[in-house]
Parts: sequence; C-alpha cells; structure tokens
Amino acid sequence: MRDQLKKFEHQQPEIIFSWNDSETEAKGWVVINSLRNGGAGGGTRMRKGCTLEEVISLAKTMEIKFSVCGPPIGGAKSGIDFDPEDPRKHGVLERWYKAVRPLLKYYYGTGGDLNVDEVADVIPITSSLGILHPQEGIVNGHIQPTPEARENILRQLSTGVTKRVTHNDYAPTTDAKTITVSDMVTGFGVGMAVVHFYKIWGIPMEGKRVIVQGFGNVGGAAALTLAKEGFKIAGIIDRSGGIIREEGLTLPEVKHLYLHREGNKLAVENAIPFEKINNYIWSAGAEVFIPAAGSRLVTKYQLDEMRENGLEVISCGANVPFNDPDIFLGETGLYADTHVAVIPDFIANCGMARTFAYLMQENTSLEDEKIFEDISLTIEKALRRTFEKNPFPRELWQNSLDWVLEDILKSPN
Repeated sequence: MRDQLKKFEHQQPEIIFSWNDSETEAKGWVVINSLRNGGAGGGTRMRKGCTLEEVISLAKTMEIKFSVCGPPIGGAKSGIDFDPEDPRKHGVLERWYKAVRPLLKYYYGTGGDLNVDEVADVIPITSSLGILHPQEGIVNGHIQPTPEARENILRQLSTGVTKRVTHNDYAPTTDAKTITVSDMVTGFGVGMAVVHFYKIWGIPMEGKRVIVQGFGNVGGAAALTLAKEGFKIAGIIDRSGGIIREEGLTLPEVKHLYLHREGNKLAVENAIPFEKINNYIWSAGAEVFIPAAGSRLVTKYQLDEMRENGLEVISCGANVPFNDPDIFLGETGLYADTHVAVIPDFIANCGMARTFAYLMQENTSLEDEKIFEDISLTIEKALRRTFEKNPFPRELWQNSLDWVLEDILKSPN
C-alpha cells in the first residue's frame, strides 16, 4: 500500500488552472488530478491563506472518494484564497465561476465546500452563467447521455440537491425552516459511519459519548444523526467557544442547537470561551470524536488526551483532519490510525459526492429516505470491505486505502 500511495501522491495532476481576480487580491485554482473516464469532480472552497498545495491534496482525496462512492471519475477541487467574511465575496465568486465556466460545461463538476454554500452560492451563480447544474460537466464528459436522458439527469440533480428534508427520520424539524438535502447529507454520513463501525466490528455502542469539533453543516448534522441513534453528545467545540455536558445533550437540545446556529457556527447562551474549552475538552471523556472544523487541525496532544479518556473511534468529517503536511497519512494520522479506529474522510464524509452519483442515475427516486438510505448503504459496504481486509479495530485508514488504490490502479482511464 505504501508504494502505491507514494506513486499516487507524487503523480502530477493532469490539469492545474490558475486565476487572479481583476478587482480584488483573490486568487484561485482548479486542480484536476485526472480526467478518469471523461470527468472530474470536487467542490469549491474559500479561505484566506488557501494554497495550490492544499487544493492538489484535496483533489487527490476526491479521486479516492469517488472510488468509494462513485461515479468512477477523476478527483478535482477548486480553492480560492480570499477572506470569506469580506463583503466582496459574492463578486469574487461570480468572476471565479465565469472564468472556469468552460470546464464546468464539458468535464468538471463542482459543489459547495468550506465557506461556499451549494444552494446559496454555487447553484445561483453558475445558473446565471448558463450552466444547467454545477455537475453538468460530469454528466457531459463522463455519462455522455442522450439529450433526453441528459435533461432528466440534470433535472434530478437540480431537484434532489436543493429539496427540503421533510422525512421524520432525518429532518431536525417539521416547521417552516428549510433544511435541504445538501445541508445534511455529508454530516449524516459521518454519523452513520460511526454506527456502521460499531455494528460491523461487533462492539456495543450503548451509552457511547461523542465530542464534535466544528458545528457547521457537517458537525451539526453528524451530532444530530448520532443523537438520534442514541449516542450522548458530551461536548461541542466551535470557533468561538463550546459546551460540555457530561451526561450528554438531549435530542431536543441537539436539534435546537442545529436549528439556531448563527450562520454556520454554534450559538449557545453561556458558551464556554474557546480558549478555556480548548484546554480541557480533549480530556472530558468520549469514545467517539468527530473532527469537522477544517483540515489539518487535530494534534497528537489532543489525540493522546482523548485516548487516555476512552477514545475508540474517529469519524473524519473534515478532509485530512490531522495536523500533518502530507496529502494522506502523515505522522499524526498514522499515529491515530495505529491507536484508535479512524474512519477515513473518503468514506465517512462521502455523503454529498454519493448524492451526486445517486442522482445521476436515470429515473431514480427523489424521496428523502431513498437518498439517505443510499448514502448509509454505500458507507456500510465500504467499511465491510475494510473489515474483510482486517477485522481488528485499528488501521482502518491504511486498510481502506489499500483496497481503494487497488481499484484505482485496475480502473481504465
């Protein structure tokens, strides 16, 4: 696996598109690791300090992810180096998508990512540019359907991603507040990955405690999913503070926190300030950890503190969550994978990518339960393949990479 991984990591991306904004200091890149089977996909992120190296890393992660959840295409990513709190953000995104429009028409599909919302940002702007859906390039380049089938697939994508979640098993509320499929599916998958881990490895999950790092769409939906499954949400740490509840937050409390976020962050009265909660949440005690705040944040110190206080499994809500410069498994990531069960990002957070793949099938159901069940089944199948490699609840990341890389190397270009 190490030789295969090294080869994959060091292979030059097939396409690197660079852009400098004409009106601000923003700059950005589309990295297409490969055009395997005619297409490539990966979301658009924006953050101050984003680098080309970061985007290359994420594009390679997307290629691994597509081998898990489909479709079997190349990995890509868009990254914009700009402050997402800047009031000029919308204009930057408009000019960005105008520049990359030819890619989005013929072979590249994108979506939301860090600080870029699928429904509020990506779909309206790309639609105004004549792109029928942000995934249109994948439909045209990879599927190459008949005109009638193409129209149907694009309709399913447009309807399915933006539809309101109303099914009682998934929706946090039945009131008028709109929670869409794209808001929930990634975090839902992160949570269900934990459930499937405990079931497949035959470990009792009753009374397990959870710490969630980051309470945006991914961390919030993961916490909600796990609370519904009977897990105790014992701690949440977000950018400005957090909450610790030894006995676990009740399901109504988790729903309230999810529905009353300020934008994409936790909003709670009497929140523990970040500096204080960051000093002791890692030793508060939990069997499950959900890193969902951003890439490369989790340190070895935090891992040791959590291990000493009962940590059993990490389900990666963020891509590449460990504080390593490596594209996949660096020193900290390997340390975690050796000592606890780490469900890798390319399995745990594949929910949005799998939703796109599901909606690209002809004449598929757009019912909530069908979309969510498909994500859950995809993650379960992936973890069962990992279990077949090694039934011991350690080195999940390494054993998962092993079979995924085998699939990529066997796949025709």
